[in-house]
Amino acid sequence: MESRNYTRVSEFFLLGLSDEAELQPLLFGLFLSMYMVTFIGNLLIILVILTDSHLHTPMYFFLSNLSFADICFTSTTVPKMLLNIQIQSKAITYEGCLGQMYFFMLFGLLDNFLLTVMAYDRFVAICHPLHYTVIMNPKFCGLLLLVCWLLAFLDSLLHDLIVWQLSFCAELNIPHFFCELNQVVQLACSDTFLVDLVMYLATVVLVIIPPTGIFYSYSKIVSSILRISSASGKYKAFSTCGSHLSVVSLFYGTSFGVYLSSAITQNSRASAIASVMYTVVTPMLNPFIYSLRNKDIKQAVKKFFN
Repeated sequence: MESRNYTRVSEFFLLGLSDEAELQPLLFGLFLSMYMVTFIGNLLIILVILTDSHLHTPMYFFLSNLSFADICFTSTTVPKMLLNIQIQSKAITYEGCLGQMYFFMLFGLLDNFLLTVMAYDRFVAICHPLHYTVIMNPKFCGLLLLVCWLLAFLDSLLHDLIVWQLSFCAELNIPHFFCELNQVVQLACSDTFLVDLVMYLATVVLVIIPPTGIFYSYSKIVSSILRISSASGKYKAFSTCGSHLSVVSLFYGTSFGVYLSSAITQNSRASAIASVMYTVVTPMLNPFIYSLRNKDIKQAVKKFFN
C-alpha cells in the first residue's frame, strides 16, 4: 500500500474571483463599496430600532438582530478579500481559514433561523392577533433568539471540529474568495466520510426544516388573509409581512440557486462568482427592502435624522 505523508498545513491560498491583474482595482472598489453600504445600511436599521420606542416590538427586535447577523456575515469574508487584493497576496493561515469558515456558518445559520422566527412572528400577528402580545412576550422572544444562537453555534462548532481532524496534502488552492466548507473538504487527503455525513445531516435538519417552517407559516397567513372580507383589510394584513417575504425570497432564492448551479456546472470559479449574490448582495439589499417597503421604518429613519 502506498504511504502518504499527511501534515498539518500552515496556510491555504484563496484564488479569488479573477486572476487578471487589471481587474483587481475594479474588484477592490466594487466590494469595498458594497461592504460599506451593507455595514452602514444595517447599522442604521439597528440604531433606528434602538432609538425609536415605537419600534420596540417583537418584529423589529428580530429585525435588528437580523441586521446585526448580516453585518457579521459579510464581515467574515469581504475584509479579508479586500486585504488580499490590497497587499497582492492570496494566503490565509490555517487557523484563519477555520475561523472564517466557523463564523461564516455561524452567521449564515443565524440568518436562516431568524428568518424562520420572523415568519412565526408574522403568523401569530395575523392568525392570532388577539393573543399576539401574550404569545410573543419579551421572555419568549429572548428565548427564541437564544435558541437561534445556540443552534447556529453548535452546528458551526461541530463542522469546524470535524474539519480540524482532516489532513491535507500538497494542493492547498481554494478556488473561492473565502474558505467555503465544501471547497476546504475537497482538499483533504484523509477520509472525509464523517464530514460528508455530518454535512448531509445538517443540510436535512438545519437547511430544509427552516424553509419548511416558513412555507407553513405563510400558507396559514395567506389562508387567514383570504378570509378577510374587505380589500383594505387584506392589504393591511399582507403589508405587515411583505418586507419579510421579500427578504426570505431573496435569501433562499440566491443561496439555493448558487448551490444548484454549482452542482450542475461543477465550475468552482463560476460558483464563487455566483456566491457573491447571497454572501454580499443579499445582506446589502435587506436594509433597502425594509426601509422602502415599511412605513414604520421610513418614519423612524426620518425621525432619527431630524
